[in-house]
Amino acid sequence: MSATHPSKERTLVVIKPDGIQRTLVGEIIQRYERTGLKLLAMKMVIPTEEMATRHYYEVGGDPWIYEVGRKAAAAYEKKGMKSPYATFEENGQAILKANAKYLSSGPVIAMIWQGNQAVALVRKITGSTEPLSSDVGTIRGDFTLDSYAMADIDSRSIRNLIHASGTPEEAEKEVAIWFKPEEILNYNLVQDKILYDVDLDGIKE
Repeated sequence: MSATHPSKERTLVVIKPDGIQRTLVGEIIQRYERTGLKLLAMKMVIPTEEMATRHYYEVGGDPWIYEVGRKAAAAYEKKGMKSPYATFEENGQAILKANAKYLSSGPVIAMIWQGNQAVALVRKITGSTEPLSSDVGTIRGDFTLDSYAMADIDSRSIRNLIHASGTPEEAEKEVAIWFKPEEILNYNLVQDKILYDVDLDGIKE
């Protein structure tokens, strides 16, 4: 099976400080694990604000700053309000700062999951960014209730339990920020034979 096989796709998941404080670690891991995804690495750390800033900025850069600022400004307009920031870039910088403060506010658990369409699958299980509008059955939809409106009133980042990579390309950049190569394990999992073995060899005695 080549390294480019769909079964080898990796994604980064970070259980954020509110996920730890809500004691949802086991429930969150179980949701991913029972789909058939393989856990390749896991660590518990308290990120510095500098590392949290790298996590957001190094992956997306200035285009990310601009786009999140633009989306935030559009959300203000939709509510009949004016953004308190003069430019999309200023709005994006404020969001970056709030996100970094949130991610570095306490212990987090960083994980690498591998499997077919791992990025899309994890995001489907996790739910949309805003918990209040996430579907029932997703992690965010089932276990928390924050909303953009409340986060805006309180001038803070939305508390949504988890970070999950947006694309396979983003995932590889994020993995490099959080893990050294020697911390990522390659090993056989019995269930891989059922999920990926073409002929299901080895089932019968």
